[in-house]
Amino acid sequence: MARPSVRARLTLVYGGLFLASIAVLVAVSYALTARAIDQRVGAVPGAGSVSAERILTATDRVRAITEAKAAYDRQIEAQKREVLAQLLQTSLLMLVVFGVLAVVIGYLVAGRMLRPLHRVTATARRLSESTLHERIALDGPQDEIKDLADTFDRMLDRLGRAFDAQRRFVANASHELRTPLTINRTVLEVALASRKNPPETKALADVLLGNTARHERLVDGLLLLARSEREPQNPAPTPLPDVVRSALDQAEAHGDAEVEVRLGDAVVEGDPVLLERCAANLLENALKYNVEGGRVWVRTGERDGRAVLHVANTGRPVPSYEIERIYEPFRRLRADRVGSADGAGLGLSIVRAVVEAHGGTIETVPRDGGGLAITVRFPAAGRAPDPPVRGPLPAAAAPS
Repeated sequence: MARPSVRARLTLVYGGLFLASIAVLVAVSYALTARAIDQRVGAVPGAGSVSAERILTATDRVRAITEAKAAYDRQIEAQKREVLAQLLQTSLLMLVVFGVLAVVIGYLVAGRMLRPLHRVTATARRLSESTLHERIALDGPQDEIKDLADTFDRMLDRLGRAFDAQRRFVANASHELRTPLTINRTVLEVALASRKNPPETKALADVLLGNTARHERLVDGLLLLARSEREPQNPAPTPLPDVVRSALDQAEAHGDAEVEVRLGDAVVEGDPVLLERCAANLLENALKYNVEGGRVWVRTGERDGRAVLHVANTGRPVPSYEIERIYEPFRRLRADRVGSADGAGLGLSIVRAVVEAHGGTIETVPRDGGGLAITVRFPAAGRAPDPPVRGPLPAAAAPS
């Protein structure tokens, strides 16, 4: 025999509890009302106290009966009001008591019946790219919750296969794309070094070598972006000050820009290589899109249980409505596509991917007078990550 669905079982349980509560309430109210009436409604007072000697005429007899009847009616009415008031108070009290009892019982029963849903939710919260092998594998009748759990397991199977295919694609692309570019670069460098080639050939080889180097940077950026969008496989406690110092060493020449660095203690649980690339891209972006004689401010520290990296720079004024575009791949301000030696247009896209993979958030705010202030918040080591948030967020002060 097929077992009723969850909806039918919940309907039966709640309906039965409600009917049982009403039946108990009616029975208790009836018993209390009957008891109160039996105790308080008595015989007519004074009806037998009128003696035959005092009733001299028919008129006196009628008057006495009328007075006794009126007194009796008044007494009955007072007793009725008292009984009804007591019944009302008792009914309200019983209604509250049984209502609370029904809610508590219904809550406990529903929690027990919906416990498999809590299991599905807890499993979904634990899942990440590195734990896609976990399954709910719910036992029990083939009802709506079992169907949901089985569907979720099948979806996890598809996601696991998709992530495996992505990893294989990244590995294969890394080899297939880098190898011919490396060969081309080697051939061009040999052509430039050879004395037999005419100047025209060397000039052409020099141009092609620059294009090859740009394509290599583009491929490296794409591969790094694909890697950054995945959750770190082997996270380790990483001090942000060390990451920033290494990024400063790797950054291009500062030119005439003045870099002010203030590094406070902050530790992030994550991939050191990706975190270093995140900091390096922020620094390169702040240096590249600056004005002559401009400044760059770099801060690290902890605030409200979060490790903070703050990078601000002077530069051209940036409209607030264009901030979101700078995080899109292959897009820059006032240029939709990659156009020149400004780069591949992937720097801030990689920054956002790294931040989201580490459970952090980004706040991007135009500075008064030009430039941007970008604040990245990571969960400090030992704390739970925040939900990923895309795009610019409200302003945040730099760590002191």
